[in-house]
Amino acid sequence: MTWDDLDAHLDRVPGTVSAYVGRLDAPPTWTRHANAAHYAASTMKVAVLAALHRAAEAGTLDLDAPVPVVNDFESAQPGAPRFACAQPYDNDDAVWDRLGGSASLRWLADRMIVRSSNLATNLVLAHVGLPAVAEVWALTGARTSVTGRGIEDFAARDAGITNSVTAADLATLLGALATGATTPGHLASPAACAAMLDVLLAQEHREDLAAGLPEGTRIAHKNGWVRGVRHGAGVVLPDDAPPYLIAVCTTTDLADGDDRVEDDACLLLAHISAQVWAARHHL
Repeated sequence: MTWDDLDAHLDRVPGTVSAYVGRLDAPPTWTRHANAAHYAASTMKVAVLAALHRAAEAGTLDLDAPVPVVNDFESAQPGAPRFACAQPYDNDDAVWDRLGGSASLRWLADRMIVRSSNLATNLVLAHVGLPAVAEVWALTGARTSVTGRGIEDFAARDAGITNSVTAADLATLLGALATGATTPGHLASPAACAAMLDVLLAQEHREDLAAGLPEGTRIAHKNGWVRGVRHGAGVVLPDDAPPYLIAVCTTTDLADGDDRVEDDACLLLAHISAQVWAARHHL
């Protein structure tokens, strides 16, 4: 299948399908509506992770210090009531089991990524702050993506404060982590970037991009989903070819928002991932 064939196939998908594919530190091989904005869902958690590690390197936060595990957060909308997460919409009972106790920021950040915990995300974000996440997007050269609020901050959402991403910006962020793991970078030290990639490699939700790869293929990635949205972005590390970036964002009725089932949006991302894998030697 050629890239034109893939585009023609995706033209028939309802909604908007955006993509960015290419080698690290090189122009993309294939893009499709790569700068179109989508609601971020949980993909914004990669930027929160990067902001946390930058704060730790700056000495303003200690990754291993225990912090209270609470479910009470300040809204991004000035004057709005404080808000809380709903456990049925989370993906990780392990964080909720610690409610009223404590956990390290490092452990919370791991759960934020590998299980996509919303409660863990809001706890990390409360310590890092939204400006620090905005700085991560700015440093990576993001053109559109923004993290304006925490998860389930409905007062902020209703006021028009949102979290948005593009396929290009997600690929650029993942690329900054991947290249920074081997050379001094503008985002974080090689050690910090490598630590973040290790967390992303441990991702347990593997029903979209990872599902399109041969079993055992390493992919450092984060996905995100709500009803009408399914995204995946990562760095694929083949044994027989150079690493490559893949980011696919979909706003489509094919996404039912249930992480417990493999819906048509998951199958679509897996199909795209498989086509890119087949072309990995020629990217």
